[in-house]
Amino acid sequence: MTDVTGAYGARAIEYVELLGSMDAVHPSDRQLVDTWAGGVTGRVLDAGCGPGHWTGHLVEQGVDARGIDIVPEFIAHARATHPGIRFDLESIEAIDAGAGAFGGILSWFSTIHHAPSQIGAPLAEFARTLRPGGVLLLGYFDGAELEAFDHAVVRAYRWPLTALTAVLDGVGFDVIETHRRTERGRRDVGAVLAERRAS
Repeated sequence: MTDVTGAYGARAIEYVELLGSMDAVHPSDRQLVDTWAGGVTGRVLDAGCGPGHWTGHLVEQGVDARGIDIVPEFIAHARATHPGIRFDLESIEAIDAGAGAFGGILSWFSTIHHAPSQIGAPLAEFARTLRPGGVLLLGYFDGAELEAFDHAVVRAYRWPLTALTAVLDGVGFDVIETHRRTERGRRDVGAVLAERRAS
């Protein structure tokens, strides 16, 4: 993911100004994340936290959360903006935590740049580090077909829900709830809540 790291690092200031605060968050996304977080028991990982605004928001809601990201510029911004919250320079493909360490993982569009042959790695790490019964909330770009497209920063992928569900099932998740949003002039997006199976 070195190309992703470099691409976001080069545009970190622009990204933070446009998207790095809760003011830029869609109201329905905020409601969805808040509802999910309210039902989580235990620690939460914001996996691919970017500038840290979601992590900060979760902590403000009383959630025991920390964030990780592979972009040094994002981690530096997150630490400066949200002192007292733990942020680590770390890959979602190799999370520095033991098995079952978290009750919930937020992966808010942090796997969108993983090709179909690569996406199993972070999803398997989410399964490993979630306790049985823990819930993953995954945001993604929705599409009728699995296809790459030119994202503003670096190539990303659209996923049909059925294909994404199959990958999640294969690494140990049961999908318990799905959401889709279509708006004129914007890309279609989706969110999946998936529970870590006991076995």
